[in-house]
Amino acid sequence: MEKESLRVDPNGRLSHRPHPRALGAALTHPHLTTDYSESLPEFVTSPQHSNWETLQLLCDLHVFAHQRLDGELLWPGSMPCVLDADAEIPIAYYGTSNPGLLKTIYRRGLGYRYGRAMQAIAGVHFNYSPPVGLWPAYREHEGRREPVEEFRSAELMGLVRNYRRHAWLVSYLFGASPALCKSFKPDGHELLTELDRGTWHAQFATSLRMSDLGYRNKTQGRLAISANSVGEYIAALAAAVTTVEPRYEQIGVVVDGEWRQLNANILQIENEYYSSIRPKPSKSSHHRPLGALRLSGVEYVEVRTLDLNLTDPVGINQSQLRFVEALLLYCLFADSPPIDATEQSEIDRRDLVVAREGRRPGLELPVAGGTRPLPDWGLEVVDAVAELAELLDADDEGYVAAVEHARTALRDPERTPSAALLRDLKTERATFFEYALGLARSHREYFLGLELGAEQARRLADLAVESLAEAEALERAPAPPFEVYLRGYFADV
Repeated sequence: MEKESLRVDPNGRLSHRPHPRALGAALTHPHLTTDYSESLPEFVTSPQHSNWETLQLLCDLHVFAHQRLDGELLWPGSMPCVLDADAEIPIAYYGTSNPGLLKTIYRRGLGYRYGRAMQAIAGVHFNYSPPVGLWPAYREHEGRREPVEEFRSAELMGLVRNYRRHAWLVSYLFGASPALCKSFKPDGHELLTELDRGTWHAQFATSLRMSDLGYRNKTQGRLAISANSVGEYIAALAAAVTTVEPRYEQIGVVVDGEWRQLNANILQIENEYYSSIRPKPSKSSHHRPLGALRLSGVEYVEVRTLDLNLTDPVGINQSQLRFVEALLLYCLFADSPPIDATEQSEIDRRDLVVAREGRRPGLELPVAGGTRPLPDWGLEVVDAVAELAELLDADDEGYVAAVEHARTALRDPERTPSAALLRDLKTERATFFEYALGLARSHREYFLGLELGAEQARRLADLAVESLAEAEALERAPAPPFEVYLRGYFADV
């Protein structure tokens, strides 16, 4: 998991303190880093064998962090707290080493391209791969003869295509951002109406984070990154990171001696590509993502459509993890024909309409040149996922119960997190800001009431110290000028 949360002061305003040194160095710490902003911590779990172990590590990281936040809080929602002027949102700083400068300049470029407020939106990324022992057995079952690595890559690309087809279901079931502070969008938007003096909302929205108020933007909307094969995906992404975009060219790359962005291309680097799911190479590779994909293929997938669950202290719960895992296995094993331009257009329209108004009564989704009622299609997918959930539930781990929760929410939109949030705001007569700040405070108390095991506490404390030493060593080590370093980095496409 990669879970982001804005760091705020005790009154809920965006923190302007540096990333706490007691957490280690954001550049080199394996678990505690930052995303776009210096005030946007990211909690990263290492690969675990079960979702329970993953959630436990995520909880431990939150306990460790809260013990060192010096009174500050973690904002529990995907949509930001009260923000300052766009230019005052602090970009993450990673020191003066070349790898650190690359990360900071990349983020500066995102700010120029999309605005810093959009980058302050938080979410949860779910990284997944089946056990390695599956692939030889599955290849034999399918009667295929190519090397296991090629088979794995091809099958995971099939999973990616099917997840694109069904990502709307995750937004419907787990979207939790139908409302936001007026400070995020002071001038409003045609989708929004006033809920109270400090809150905009969209009555039937599931995830404004995944809508055109969030991560969707027109320049990337023109990208056609095919997932029909690893080769096509690499070629399309390589074109995007090497093709100049005139709008970004006007920003400039180095202006008055300051780097504004890494380049003026459609994407500065691969990570700038916003999508519902990304195929990923091995994390142990020393190559940039495109080079690693060429060399070793796809090793896991990164699901990017999960909002923060406000009412859960770590932002996600085990029922969600179980359902998403079962859904991903369904996407892997189901037939996955190529996606043509017409189908991709339907996928894009579907994702947007569910994000904007997924709970609207009678909503129909575009598919195969026609439309289908959202609940009917969702229940059909969930029925198929349920068969896998039963297999995963051999030890009564709760997969079947997670699928039943999904069924209930499809039959009754009021059982979704997005509906629950709007209901809570009205019941408590609280603005979104007041409600979320109350949760942030209660989550802090929750984590401060927990104790880490002695071994885990020692391990995390050691990692913080080691990461600081590693970052400082990078800054002291002989290195070429940044321009030379960057040319070498971009040569690895």
